[in-house]
Amino acid sequence: MSEQPSRTRRRLLQTLGAAGLGALAGCASLDGPSQDGDTPSITSKTPPADPADYEATVRAASGTVQPGGDLASETWVYNDQFPGPELRAKAGDVVAFELQNELPAETTIHWHGVPVANEMDGVPQVTQQPVAGGESFTYKFRAEPPGTYFYHSHVGLQLDRGLFGPLIIEESDPHVEYDREYTIVLDDYLTREPQPLFGEDSFGSGGMMGTQRPPYAGLLVNGRSAADPAVFDVREGERVRLRFINASSATLFQVQLGGHPMTVSHADGRPVDPVTVDGFQFGSGERYDTILEATNPGTWEIRATPLNGSEPPARAAITYDGVEPSSPVGPSQSNNLLSYGDLRARSPLSGVSGNPDRTFDLSLSPGGPSGQWLIDGQAYPEADPLQIRSGEHVRVRMTNQSPVPHPMHLHGHFFQVGDAVKDTVVVPGHMGQETFDFVADNPGDWLFHCHNLYHLEAGMARVIEYVD
Repeated sequence: MSEQPSRTRRRLLQTLGAAGLGALAGCASLDGPSQDGDTPSITSKTPPADPADYEATVRAASGTVQPGGDLASETWVYNDQFPGPELRAKAGDVVAFELQNELPAETTIHWHGVPVANEMDGVPQVTQQPVAGGESFTYKFRAEPPGTYFYHSHVGLQLDRGLFGPLIIEESDPHVEYDREYTIVLDDYLTREPQPLFGEDSFGSGGMMGTQRPPYAGLLVNGRSAADPAVFDVREGERVRLRFINASSATLFQVQLGGHPMTVSHADGRPVDPVTVDGFQFGSGERYDTILEATNPGTWEIRATPLNGSEPPARAAITYDGVEPSSPVGPSQSNNLLSYGDLRARSPLSGVSGNPDRTFDLSLSPGGPSGQWLIDGQAYPEADPLQIRSGEHVRVRMTNQSPVPHPMHLHGHFFQVGDAVKDTVVVPGHMGQETFDFVADNPGDWLFHCHNLYHLEAGMARVIEYVD
């Protein structure tokens, strides 16, 4: 069965004007200067005109996935790999990635976490027309800032088919020393075509207020199941950088490592003052880099336990060179888990101190028996945009009126949560709250949404729209 994008953005600009400008959910009038005087003029980013320093082709096509055990399936992948190939560039390089669509459906690529020019962001009907089967599109942008990111389709439920891969932008001068590094991609895995959680074509599993998840066959590390796990070799005395990416569609993971603490060095690609913990939790779309001090020879388990699912944990192994093969030793129970309050950005955002120019107070809630997920009572695409002006300091306060967490992701910008700089933040369930601040420094229409793919598909999104 071919997959088609199930939602098309309403042509909001046709209905704006004086009445539209007054209908702004949770924010003040757009009239008047900024708190610090006139709103500064900020020019929209454009794709770089310089020749590309690094070029690659990303081919979306059908392929066979074999994670181990009895989990093989036919699905959609990039370049016949699962996850897709790791794309790497040096900070400041101009990159050109050609998407070749060999699928029986339209598709796009979104460069998750990278504040690219608007027309390179890959959101269908918002920043570009989707790429039809048999056609291609080249995404060109400057690879900055350095960090751990990933790329994925932003059409329908295609991410949950397997259309994703890591994107690494290398620092010229890292603030932490390390001898080698590994990228660790976590995923929830289906052996069948993804379907919405509600409606005639849904998985049909029911569940109060849409708290259920798809019937995942397993949880994977770098495309491998616990039956045939990924293994990462280290040498005693090394410092090893582990780049963790939560590329799942609907899973909040708790990550721990047997026999070793982990020192968190980056959050969502951005450097933080190193903080040593026994584990961390992260939602779909979040990334953490950690440093492992290889001082305890043996074979040790990396364990990623689902916090909102019943599947067995995803597992991989750290193996020291010269150690006799053995079953990996798992982590012990710990109360020393990372929290957002532990994170201190080494380069905090400028322009977000003091009172904001604009504040949005948003509720996140289920939409009743229709299975919709809402932001301030509205379901995307039939939802009003959140309108801002260039140069403003914008504050977004979110209250989660549902029992399940929502990893909320903003395109085109970094934001500040407490003392951390991120692009995705998990809002806990049961009236949990989170607040972030950002500077409106990248004009265009940008998607703001829950990165639980099934909540996004059911309407938990808004367009943040720059207006004159």
